Amino acid sequence: MSTTPPTPPAVSGPIPLSPPKESEGLSEGQKKALVVGGIVAAIVLLALAIWAAYALVNDPAQAATVRDVFIIFMALEAMVIGAALVVLIVQVAVLTNLLKNEIKPILEATQETVNTVRGTTIFVSEHLVEPVMKLNSYVAGLDRLLESVALVMGLSRRKK
Repeated sequence: MSTTPPTPPAVSGPIPLSPPKESEGLSEGQKKALVVGGIVAAIVLLALAIWAAYALVNDPAQAATVRDVFIIFMALEAMVIGAALVVLIVQVAVLTNLLKNEIKPILEATQETVNTVRGTTIFVSEHLVEPVMKLNSYVAGLDRLLESVALVMGLSRRKK
């Protein structure tokens, strides 16, 4: 048996950097099917509601039983919503704590760093850039003066 790994297949052409685009959204036929299905479902639910209301009106004992079961389900739903609200309040408290104790110090440190960079920039500008610019201007002026003197000396020699 060979212990060397198999070589990967050769790829011809450029390798795509992003995955191929999938079809975006639904086709027209799928959209029409969803609309028709939604309309049919709404009609069926409306018919069931009308039938249930008619059946409950004709049988008051059954209506009382359904009412009691409905009240029990509503109480359970209220308990679930209450628990969800408690979880939400705890999450808001955790977020507030995060913003206060972690994000605020990071922002303060960033502001301090920006102020330090600003001070360093001003210092470098005043003590390095300005003197170099002045020196360059003096050197350029001296160079121009020497060119002018050389030109005058060259012209005066030609006249003699």
